[in-house]
Amino acid sequence: MRNFSFFTPFSLPLRPKNIVLYMLSRRLLRIKVIKALFAHIKSGADNMMASEKTLMASVDKAYDLYFQILILPVEVARYAEQRQQLARQKKLPTYEDLNPNTKFVDNVVIRTIANSDSVNDRVAARKLGWSQYPELIRTLYAQLTQSDYYKEYMQRQSRSFEEDKQLVEEFFKELQNCDALDVALEEISILWSDDLPFIIMMILRTLAGLRASHTEIRVPPKFKSEEDPEFVKTLFEKTLVNFNAYQDYIEKFTSNWDVERIVFMDNLILATAIAELTSFPSIPVKVTLDEWIEISKFYSTPGSSTFINGVLDKIVASLTEEGRIKKAGRGLI
Repeated sequence: MRNFSFFTPFSLPLRPKNIVLYMLSRRLLRIKVIKALFAHIKSGADNMMASEKTLMASVDKAYDLYFQILILPVEVARYAEQRQQLARQKKLPTYEDLNPNTKFVDNVVIRTIANSDSVNDRVAARKLGWSQYPELIRTLYAQLTQSDYYKEYMQRQSRSFEEDKQLVEEFFKELQNCDALDVALEEISILWSDDLPFIIMMILRTLAGLRASHTEIRVPPKFKSEEDPEFVKTLFEKTLVNFNAYQDYIEKFTSNWDVERIVFMDNLILATAIAELTSFPSIPVKVTLDEWIEISKFYSTPGSSTFINGVLDKIVASLTEEGRIKKAGRGLI
């Protein structure tokens, strides 16, 4: 079971109507970069371009995961419908077999997902799907039908779009607690490690904007802007090329710390933060600091965030005095 829990979807506020939804947040992109750097350095790799190619592939795979997870309730509903069809074909079917409750099978939100060209085109083009994991679909169906929210949904006489949507939202929230799904995702792609919470958050935001009048799922674009892919590549390259120089710089501010107790990930996060501080004039210093301190809480030791916070404050002061941090744009000066 994963212990990774950035952005718990249960308490996410709905996005304001005037904000455009996009898929991959800068937080997730930073995490992709730090993982790629860790793998490259620790493995002793000497081909930066090959590692960068793997990094960008992991970004693409995160976008694929959105569609892979989005179609899960469709597969579960199809399985439920197949069960109902088989029940009708019994030699001695019961009244319930002949007159099943089709509320879940006919869920309008699930049907919208199933009939969305924007979803089906990506699934077909990237060869996504769950045909190789029938046991997972059966497991998810069993968990769903045993849940209180499903039982309450099926017992209600009313049928509304909002009730259908709420059922699907609850289904996605519960996916974070499914060990069988974790195992399946690890088998399909090692590049999906830790991505699920982010993807579920994005799916819930997509559903939040879905209306009864919509006939298509409004799939968010992969990136917020054309600058995001360049952000990923530049952050990776600048950190890697200057890693040793950054380490020498960091040592000036960690002289009072036991070097043996400073974990590699802390040094890597500090180096990547320096690369971001000095290479991206449009990103506010506070944003960079907040992001890397938050990431350290989940990807390093329990005390790392305090350590990194203190060291980064000193590094920012020094880099600013040296004129190496130059910010431009509204709200940056």
